[in-house]
Amino acid sequence: MLDRLAIDGGVPVVDADQIAPWPILDERDKAAVMRVFENGYLCGPDAPEVIGLENEWKEYIGRKYCLTTNSGTAALHMALSAINIGPGDEVIVPAYTFLASASCVLHAGAVPVFVDVDRQTYTIDPEKIEEKITDRTKAIIPVHLHGLAADMDRVMEIAKKYGLYIVEDACQAHGAEYRGRKVGTFGELAAFSLNSSKNLAGGEGGLLVVDDDTYYMRAKMLRMFGDEIDDETKLRKYNASILGYQYRNLELPATLARAQLKRLDEYNANRIQNCDFLTENLTVIPGIHPPYVPEGYKHVYWMYVVEFYPEEVEIDMLPEEFRVGMEKALFMEGVQVGQWQTMPVPAQDLFQTKKGYSASGYPWYFTEEGRKIVYRGDDYPNSVDLCRRYTVIVGIHPPNGGDLMEKYVKAIKKVFANLDVVKKHWKDNIIPHYSGSIFRAK
Repeated sequence: MLDRLAIDGGVPVVDADQIAPWPILDERDKAAVMRVFENGYLCGPDAPEVIGLENEWKEYIGRKYCLTTNSGTAALHMALSAINIGPGDEVIVPAYTFLASASCVLHAGAVPVFVDVDRQTYTIDPEKIEEKITDRTKAIIPVHLHGLAADMDRVMEIAKKYGLYIVEDACQAHGAEYRGRKVGTFGELAAFSLNSSKNLAGGEGGLLVVDDDTYYMRAKMLRMFGDEIDDETKLRKYNASILGYQYRNLELPATLARAQLKRLDEYNANRIQNCDFLTENLTVIPGIHPPYVPEGYKHVYWMYVVEFYPEEVEIDMLPEEFRVGMEKALFMEGVQVGQWQTMPVPAQDLFQTKKGYSASGYPWYFTEEGRKIVYRGDDYPNSVDLCRRYTVIVGIHPPNGGDLMEKYVKAIKKVFANLDVVKKHWKDNIIPHYSGSIFRAK
């Protein structure tokens, strides 16, 4: 009975109650939140917790300026607007990423042009970028995905060759490094998220970092309705000189993020230790591929992604069928698994219909070239194949540690020892997906 799969009536390896949620909230976080009540400030671009977070994050990253925002998506949009990306422009974006990496381009009035990802790292494939560059291309958004940096040497080389801006989407990669240098320090601007699932959690919110004075001032105005600030009094003139937005953050998420930042490196080290253990033990199992980390990269594992290969274990199942069967079997064993992105971004309805703003077709219909753009998911075979094969193993965050990782490995080995049972049950009416409560987001 102990070796019988849970999906077939056996006993699960992992008790769901053993998996601690993220983020870790303790007395340090409570003290930080109470400080907001004691100060009496709840909002404002110059409120003490917002300013404190901006100062601490720019010092941690090594940039001249930081602006807090109400989301990583807002930070990305502000970055593009700060460098005057707009109608008629095109921006290079990876085909496999979160929607916001591309929708921020639409919010700026420009058109996203997708590039397939590298099959091993899942980040934008530099060898495929140049073929997508036109005289309308103005920027590249490399995404540091799942906690792993994009190949920034090659991206910067291409950007320099064609005179393009780089806006880093580092929303999933707080503390990640590329060849000894933190992500968020390569582009003209970079954006981070403070969503509760992220390595640096504030509940919600974002961070925009930049060195250039002009870009900083534009972004600052964009963050608050486009209002001008009087140079002498430092007060708002209530005179919007540009189109802006309400993208400010609040004191409560800012103070929580400050408290979490003090433990970011410690927590990242815990993630790396957990994931190194999984990788060491999963590498020897045919049919499952753990994450690939190139030499010189520091992966901070916002997510731990594995892929399934039925052809390596000689089971007569398509990759997607095998992946679904494995997800269901692992889920029943108590291993928290599931996909987040199920298709390349350009395959989503937004890009298939190109309805744009109020079904007007804007921004694509702004130019004849934009009208002709057609997005086909199958044009990005690496992204498509990845979506067929991958799942996320959730629970690698602290305070979870070696005990849970050992049980995860035991459960995975148990499932791989019973692949005939996996095949029998792959169509069972089971929805294998990790619970939102793991990220305190029910």
